Amino acid sequence: MQKQTVFITGANKGIGYETARQLGKQGYFVLLGARGEDSGREAVERLREEGVEAEHIRIDVASPSAIAAAAEQIASLTPSLDVLINNAGIGAGGNVPSEQNIEDVRRVYEVNVFGPIQIIQALLPLLKKAPLGRIVNVSSGLGSLTFNSDPNHEHYGANPLDYNSSKTALNAVTVLFAKEFAGTPLKINAVDPGYTATDLNGHSGTRTVSHSAGTVAKLALIGEDGPSGRFFDENGEIPW
Repeated sequence: MQKQTVFITGANKGIGYETARQLGKQGYFVLLGARGEDSGREAVERLREEGVEAEHIRIDVASPSAIAAAAEQIASLTPSLDVLINNAGIGAGGNVPSEQNIEDVRRVYEVNVFGPIQIIQALLPLLKKAPLGRIVNVSSGLGSLTFNSDPNHEHYGANPLDYNSSKTALNAVTVLFAKEFAGTPLKINAVDPGYTATDLNGHSGTRTVSHSAGTVAKLALIGEDGPSGRFFDENGEIPW
């Protein structure tokens, strides 16, 4: 495989699928990560119908064994990986931290935090072989401590302990990995795609998946002089 490659988790629908489509249209070979065999293969077929080269990678981001198997499958398809996009994410719901069930919080962290950490670690050998490796962690403005602590900010009223704090943790993961690889071609950033109409919010979001996927894809395409260890939304850099 000579084309540039991108692996995206949770890419069978929503922002993940649209990001795969947009990068595929720009010539990337898409490794489409999805937990469900049928949904993953159906998404790949839709991409192929549009002329995008793609393969389904079965992955459950909450399962270490599934992550290891996915990494082996990717290594069998390509000698290097140009872009990793940690897109898969969940929320348990609820807006009162003192009432959130700790098991729900743990379940969200398995997907939103521990999954991306393990996926990065498993795919680093392939990412380091790429001329310009890129990691994009799909976070949220709801993970910004600056926004969460500002009573005048639009995000202030959204207070789910599980989702918000998991995205804050993912931001920290981004910073720490970026510090480790500072001075190398590998660049690692977090992105807030914005409040988007997806299954996660019952399609109540105000942005289209096409618009938000463009925000994600932009960070996957940064050049040699691009940023690392930073947090961006559609308008530019935002505070942690």
